[in-house]
Amino acid sequence: MNRLDNEITLEYIRASGPGGQNVNKVATAVQLRFDIIHSPSLGSDLKGRLIRLAGKRVNAGGVLILEAKRFRTQEANRADVLDKFHELIRKAGEKPKTRHKTRPTKASKEERMKGKKKRGEVKKLRQRKFSME
Repeated sequence: MNRLDNEITLEYIRASGPGGQNVNKVATAVQLRFDIIHSPSLGSDLKGRLIRLAGKRVNAGGVLILEAKRFRTQEANRADVLDKFHELIRKAGEKPKTRHKTRPTKASKEERMKGKKKRGEVKKLRQRKFSME
């Protein structure tokens, strides 16, 4: 993770929330920016998984933006945002399991057909019967 830390930029901004009058004066919230697309440290498959996993936190330019403003101190928020980032990278590093096609069993097909037949019978009972006399 240390090689990725060189590609991260941290920006300190004012946070909303707890802090009293201090909240208007001190920039305690931390915003982490990481350029996924141009990162030499990540492979192309990892980049794709990271972008998909991050979702709306990645802008159109492929830059990941994470924010931390839970705590009142800059240091705690910095640690929090770095933990979030490392956790996201760790999750993206896990290769997804390959899906194996399965076919429905004979019993499940029969159960489905029984359900359809029963439903049809219920609907048939609701129909009006007209007699031609």
